[in-house]
Amino acid sequence: MAVTAKDLPACPVETTLTLISSKWIVLILRDLMTGTKRFGELKKSIGHVSQKVLTAQLREMEENGLLTRTVYAEVSPRVEYTLTDLGYSLNPILNALREWGEAYQAQNT
Repeated sequence: MAVTAKDLPACPVETTLTLISSKWIVLILRDLMTGTKRFGELKKSIGHVSQKVLTAQLREMEENGLLTRTVYAEVSPRVEYTLTDLGYSLNPILNALREWGEAYQAQNT
């Protein structure tokens, strides 16, 4: 469901969490940071996500302006997903999450 201006919380941190609150969205962002991907590539990379949930998350991200969906009119239609500039602007957040996770793993192994 697209987030409208009237739905946004007053707190900027809460706004960010509203847009990326699903672990699937964060993993989709991670995978698309390296470039355009097809649905099957995303599903394979993410792993234990159902087709229904992945489709819903991709639609939500598109509605919120984080990615674009391009459909190619071919026999056996091809659909590709690419981050928008807004989506790419989340890269520092994902890098911070990765760095924190690496530090946590190192401390707890």
